[in-house]
Amino acid sequence: MTLALLHEISNKITFQGENVLPIFACLNQQTLTLIKSISGIRGTIGGKAGEGLTPEDIIKFTTAFGTWVKDRTGKQTIVIGRDARISGEMVNRLVTGTLMGIGIDVIDLGLSTTPTVEMAVPEEDAGGGIILTASHNPKQWNALKLLNHHGEFISAEDGKEVLDIAEKAGVSYASINQIGAYRKDDTYITKHIDKILALPLVDTQAIKARNFKIVIDCVNSTGGIAVPQLLRALGVTEVEELFCAPNGRFPHNPEPLPEHLLTICHEVELQKADLGIVVDPDVDRLALISEDGTPFGEEYTLVSIADYVLKHQKGSTVSNLSSTRALRDVTEKAGGEYHAAAVGEVNVVTQMKAVNAVIGGEGNGGVIYPELHYGRDALAGIALFLSHLAKFKKTCSMLRSTYPNYYISKNKIELTPNIDIDALFGKIRDKYKKQPINTIDGLKIEFNKEWVHLRRSNTEPIIRIYTESEMHTKAENLAKKLIDDIKGFLKE
Repeated sequence: MTLALLHEISNKITFQGENVLPIFACLNQQTLTLIKSISGIRGTIGGKAGEGLTPEDIIKFTTAFGTWVKDRTGKQTIVIGRDARISGEMVNRLVTGTLMGIGIDVIDLGLSTTPTVEMAVPEEDAGGGIILTASHNPKQWNALKLLNHHGEFISAEDGKEVLDIAEKAGVSYASINQIGAYRKDDTYITKHIDKILALPLVDTQAIKARNFKIVIDCVNSTGGIAVPQLLRALGVTEVEELFCAPNGRFPHNPEPLPEHLLTICHEVELQKADLGIVVDPDVDRLALISEDGTPFGEEYTLVSIADYVLKHQKGSTVSNLSSTRALRDVTEKAGGEYHAAAVGEVNVVTQMKAVNAVIGGEGNGGVIYPELHYGRDALAGIALFLSHLAKFKKTCSMLRSTYPNYYISKNKIELTPNIDIDALFGKIRDKYKKQPINTIDGLKIEFNKEWVHLRRSNTEPIIRIYTESEMHTKAENLAKKLIDDIKGFLKE
C-alpha cells in the first residue's frame, strides 16, 4: 500500500454516527443480493441464479435443508410459515413443492410469526422448520430461516452441512408413491397466544384492571394478525391499529428503530395512549413507545422485561456482546449473574442453556423467555411487559426512568480484501491489554462502565464498531478514539 494511498484513506475517515464510515473503498460496489449464511439463505427477489434469491436458488437450498433434515433426524415432516411480504406466496409454493418432491410432509402455518413456527416444530414432532421471512429487511428481500427439530435456529456446524449439501449434485427426488403430503394449519397463532396466557408471570387481571389504551404498528405484516388478538386476550379493549393489514406493503422501513417510528410516536401522544407497541415483519423484535411519544429504547425492551422476571425468578441472564450494560446492572442488583454471548440468536440460546438463564435475548428488542421456548418472541415480550407496567402502577416513562441510562453509538467500516482483520484486531488488543477483553466474537474492550465492541459482520463486508457510555458524547468519543487507532495501525 503506497504512502499516497494511505494519506487518501486517512483523509476519508470521518465520524458519521450510524452511517457507514467510508474508510476503505470496496473493490466491488455491487450490493450483496444473495447471502448464504449458516443460519439460512437471504436475498433480494429476482435476477440471475446465484446473484439474487431466484426460484432456482430457493429450490436448491430447500432441497439441501430437506435432505439434511431427513438424514439427521430420520423424520419426514417440516413445518413452514411466512410473514406477509409480497413475495411470500411465491416462495411458499416453491418451498412446499420442493419439500414434497423429496418425500417430506409439509405442515403449512400460512401467515404466521417466527416464534409461532418455532413453537410449532416440536409440537408437531417435526424434523425441522423453515420460516419464510427476511425479518426487518425491506420488501424486495426474502429468506429461508432454518430451524432444527427443537424449533431453534440451526447451529453453525449444521448450517455448514446444509450449505455443503447444496453444492453437491445428484439429489434423488421421490417417486409418485413417495412424494410428501401437504396439510394447512392456521390454528397455531391462537395456540401460541394460549401458551403465553398460561405463563405464571403473565397477569391478565392486572392488565385488564389498568384499562390500557395502546397504539400498535405492525408494519402491514403478520403482527397485524397476532398482536391485536393477543391484546384482546390480555384484556386490552382500547387498541388503535396502525398498518395492521397483512399485505406486505411496508409503510416505512420495517426495522423498528426510532427514526422509522415517527408516525406511531406522534399518534401515541395525540391519542393520549398509555403505550405504543411496534413489531417487525416476523414478530420476533419488540419496540415500545412511552405515553409521551418518546421511544422506550430498543435496548431497554429486554432490560425492563428481565427486571420483571428477576423480581419473581432468581437466576442468570444472557445477552450478546453488543447489547447494553444495563441488563448486567439490573441482573446484579437482583442478585443474579449476567453472562455475555457472541452475537446471534443461536449463540445467545446456547449460552442461556449453559447457565440455565431465566431470561435473555438481544439488545435489538429480542426477548427470549425459556419458560415458553428458546426463541426471540415479541408476543411473549408484550405480555410480560404489560404485566410489569400494570403492576408498576405508574406511567411507561416513569418505569423507564428507573433504569440506568446508557447510550450506544453504532458505526461501520467497509472492508477491502487486502486488509488483515485478525492482525488489526491483534494490534488493538495489544494496545489495550491492561483492560478487560473478550474475544469470543471479535474484540470487546471494557473501560469501567464504557465498552467498545469490534466485530466482522457475517452478512456484509464490514467491521462493526459499537461503543457504549453513560453519555452520547462519551460513546461517540470512544468510537472516534478506536477509529484513530485503526488509522494509526494502517499507516504502520
